[in-house]
Amino acid sequence: MESILIDRLATLSHPQRMAVFRLLMRRCPDELPAGEIAEALALKASTASVYLSALTQAGLISQRRDGTRLLYAINLDAAREVVAGLFVDCCRGRADLCPPQFSDLLRSISPMTDKTFNVLFVCSGNSARSIIAETILRDRVGDRFTAYSAGTAHRSELNPFAVELLKSKGHDVSLLRSKNIGEFQGADAPQMDFVFTVCDRAANEECPTWPGRPVSGHWGMPDPVKAEGTDAEKRLAFHQTYGSLHNRIMAFSALSFENLDRGSLQKRVDEIGKETAKQE
Repeated sequence: MESILIDRLATLSHPQRMAVFRLLMRRCPDELPAGEIAEALALKASTASVYLSALTQAGLISQRRDGTRLLYAINLDAAREVVAGLFVDCCRGRADLCPPQFSDLLRSISPMTDKTFNVLFVCSGNSARSIIAETILRDRVGDRFTAYSAGTAHRSELNPFAVELLKSKGHDVSLLRSKNIGEFQGADAPQMDFVFTVCDRAANEECPTWPGRPVSGHWGMPDPVKAEGTDAEKRLAFHQTYGSLHNRIMAFSALSFENLDRGSLQKRVDEIGKETAKQE
């Protein structure tokens, strides 16, 4: 076991191999094609292939063929073994030596009761998908949640098709505005209980650790802003996005928060993204 730990630590000692590992950890439990990994980290395809091969050989990530594509995902068992090897075996489980945030993280949401939850939806531009998600959560199940949205881009504007769609669904759009994620990372910002990324680009970006360590989830879907064709075809893309987000949010709001610890809640959040995607 000692030699395996040393081999895995050696593999992670390379900055770009570590970047690949951290990307797949952020996207857990998703499987990512090699091309998306290379694009997200600005790597040449051949270079990304070398790093992915090294991480796979060390057992830190898994590889699966899907037709002509190779898909990669984090190996959580291996990641846990690395942490255990460093902080459980080495420290003999002493709480005064191990990082306190590990135990704090498990206790932070276990269980949730009688509380209004702050939920943030993040996209790259905060012009369509995240704005739509914020509006659905606020208007459909706002009694238990306070909804927010933001974009990772420095500047964006509301997409007119998104605004038109929300109006047609009876939503109040008067207070909607495009916001940068920086608004929610300052000392005076509301502390989030949940953070959902609704586009792959935002999910792939490395963001600072959120205060309070909220439960996170990735509910990626195609960008309706990129839809081509007639205005009618573009509107259809926005309607499909609305339906996808509505399904996810309704399933999320129906969870029995008072009976779920953090681990179970995280699992259900991940399942919602995958289950609803299959239904669509």
